[in-house]
Amino acid sequence: MPRDPLIGLIMATRLEAEPFIGGLGLEKLSERPFVLYGKTDLRLILSGIGKANAAMACASFIQQEGPSLICNLGAAGATQGVYRLGEGLAIARIIEPDRPDLANGLPHEHTPQILAGFAGVTLATQDQPIRDAGERQALSHTAALVDMEGAAVIQTCRYFGTQGFLFKFVSDTPSHTTSHDIRTNIALYRDEFFRFFLKEVLPRLGETLRGGAQMA
Repeated sequence: MPRDPLIGLIMATRLEAEPFIGGLGLEKLSERPFVLYGKTDLRLILSGIGKANAAMACASFIQQEGPSLICNLGAAGATQGVYRLGEGLAIARIIEPDRPDLANGLPHEHTPQILAGFAGVTLATQDQPIRDAGERQALSHTAALVDMEGAAVIQTCRYFGTQGFLFKFVSDTPSHTTSHDIRTNIALYRDEFFRFFLKEVLPRLGETLRGGAQMA
């Protein structure tokens, strides 16, 4: 008997995921190898921070749960001051500044899928957190946002042939330079991001599974 379509959500930390767990009525299903929450047609896994954790969690998730699609959600830093704190953005392109191609020296690139109706931006994924305004300025020429997991999730999705989407919210800008700033802003704006996901993203993901939405 074919299994009903399952939407998978990957988030790095409980801090970011708290409104999703409560707002979607998810129950804890397992603790290992990664903390997993879910209900009938939805699963949420906490990967931990960084590319290695994200890749391992995504691979484990796909092999154990077999989701029809995966959506990586969470906080990201803005490289310029053009986005407001809490703003939710779709990701259409990812680069890895700390992983240059051996042939040409350019950052590895990944192309996630994007839902119709969203104007996606470029995300830089790197293992080193960004703090310095000069680092942000250097990245601003190639990416609007920077995180520590997105590229790994999409690369893993591609490897297993699973649809992969990314949506991030702005947790810090060039004026925010400490880990305390970022944690404070995540706590302040995570509910707004959840409402954005619930209203704008989740219905379209459902339509995609039903074949009613075109991919951009």
